[in-house]
Amino acid sequence: MSTNYDIAETLDVTGESCPMPVIKTKSATDELDAGEVLEVLATDAGSMSDIDGWAAGTEGVELLEQVDAGDVYKHYVRKTAR
Repeated sequence: MSTNYDIAETLDVTGESCPMPVIKTKSATDELDAGEVLEVLATDAGSMSDIDGWAAGTEGVELLEQVDAGDVYKHYVRKTAR
């Protein structure tokens, strides 16, 4: 089901556990321009709900998709506003 996105940056937080994937995702997203997409690679299963919850409660970001690729979870976050 994964869609191809024009990825502006990839953030690798594999091996890190809560709350670091969300903290680093927020920091990386802050550096993007509006419309750019961040790909986040994580190994923490909790990142699926954590990043979803963060995006839902954060203005200016949109969670486009989450993919369970077996041992890596991929998250695609678009910055929607500066």
